[in-house]
Amino acid sequence: MSTGLYSTFTVADRYLGVPVERVQEVLRAQPITPVPMAHEHVEGLLNMRGQIVTALNLRARLGLPPRDPGAPSANVIVMTDDGPLSLVVDALGDVVPVHEGIFEPPPDTLQTDTRHLIKGAYKLDDALLLDLDLDRTLDFTT
Repeated sequence: MSTGLYSTFTVADRYLGVPVERVQEVLRAQPITPVPMAHEHVEGLLNMRGQIVTALNLRARLGLPPRDPGAPSANVIVMTDDGPLSLVVDALGDVVPVHEGIFEPPPDTLQTDTRHLIKGAYKLDDALLLDLDLDRTLDFTT
């Protein structure tokens, strides 16, 4: 049975994860500079030790209500073909092992317009971990 490690985080009431090999680092909330006329899912830009990184509002991308003003957030920096990109999330989780045998299709309770952004779910002992499809999430044409 195949096993992998997932970096986890929460967005609204969703417990999400991405393969740990796609994550460069995780950061507590960072100052984000808004970009006029940017795509609605782009929260802005952040300065990561001199490197300018686009910050994607994962709540907006997943069709979830906006975070309350002043509510905590964090950044999951993921690697893409175009360089690092920040996923703005509500809270960071742990790195958890997952097994192929506990993988299931996306739950029926997910919204149909963003369901394609979830590869499936891992039934863990204490939670349902949604496998975020990074490539589709970062492709704003889908």
